[in-house]
Amino acid sequence: MLQSKTHLTVTEFLNQPETDITYELVNGEAIPKMSPKRFHSRLTGALYTLLTQWCQEQGEVGIEWAVTLTRTEQDWVPVPDLLYISYTRLSRDRVLDEACPIPPELVIEIISPGQSFGDLAEKAVDYLQAGVLRVWVVDSHASTITVFYPDAPPQTKRGDAMLTDTLLAGLQLTPQNIFQQAGLPD
Repeated sequence: MLQSKTHLTVTEFLNQPETDITYELVNGEAIPKMSPKRFHSRLTGALYTLLTQWCQEQGEVGIEWAVTLTRTEQDWVPVPDLLYISYTRLSRDRVLDEACPIPPELVIEIISPGQSFGDLAEKAVDYLQAGVLRVWVVDSHASTITVFYPDAPPQTKRGDAMLTDTLLAGLQLTPQNIFQQAGLPD
């Protein structure tokens, strides 16, 4: 169990011993993250594979890589299901074993049992306000991906709708590609 006190700093939080449970720092408190199930795991694997093939020499894809951010003027350390950060934002030469110190270009959150789209939409807005440039919320039950932007309304993609984005140049995916790669039922 993670040691807790009334208000943890980022340094105290990140220096806690590792456990089998993943925690996020929210409002100074260590909050356990939802334990993924089968569909969540399969989507994580499919997205990791597809994004890694796309980004090759231009950046890095991380699975459950904590990010140090600020939310409502407080330290915040969320652990997104996946993230993408370019080597222009975080040098490939940086070899520290640390939480991602810079807001990434893309964060992906997959809805787990017990979570709602509304919960993750609210978290997406928090990510954007903290400097993340895009957030995808993946819904395995609806077979949709909702893309959140800092300067435009969210867009929900399904089927063969392209997930192209000038920020993610050359990425050509559809929700259908992703859900098929994950082997999930339509």
